[in-house]
Amino acid sequence: MLKMAVLLSGSGRTLDNFHERIHAGTLQAEIQVVVSNVAGVLGLSKAEKYGYPSFHGTDNDAINTILADYDIDIIALAGYLKLYTPPSSLQRSVINIHPSLIPSFCGDGFYGSRVHNAVKKRGCTVSGCTVHFANEVYDEGPIIYQKSVIVDYEDTADDIASKVFAAECEAFPEAINRVDARGIDFFWDRIQG
Repeated sequence: MLKMAVLLSGSGRTLDNFHERIHAGTLQAEIQVVVSNVAGVLGLSKAEKYGYPSFHGTDNDAINTILADYDIDIIALAGYLKLYTPPSSLQRSVINIHPSLIPSFCGDGFYGSRVHNAVKKRGCTVSGCTVHFANEVYDEGPIIYQKSVIVDYEDTADDIASKVFAAECEAFPEAINRVDARGIDFFWDRIQG
């Protein structure tokens, strides 16, 4: 079972999902701490309600100082909207979810509704999400798991966002379970280059 830190910047919808699945026994992780780079967000209130230690850390140094007090195997970026640099001991242990099928619609500037608007504008008939390890470049770390959704011709960007979020709720826990089963190094070792 993985010991997990959760970093967020907003409402904590992904934290809700993790919490529910941990309690249902379908997510092989334990949340040790929740940190937000934005003060006073709903995600921190939810973390307190769930009984997780929760903190505000303004930047990488502040966040890493907080994390140093906890025994952590992985860090899950759950709607964390900044480029995060972990301490060296956790450099290969940061997991992110992106609302498209990487390598499409990813990289600096592609997040949230920007991704779904680009998918709609391009006329895609498939979208989805990608759970991957994060490194120093947006959306370039090893892919752990991807889940696709069908995009109907009439779907709005909001419709696409709803479908992708539903897929994210399945994909992120599945990816964490795969890391628990196979280990972190498996995913880094399987990529070329």
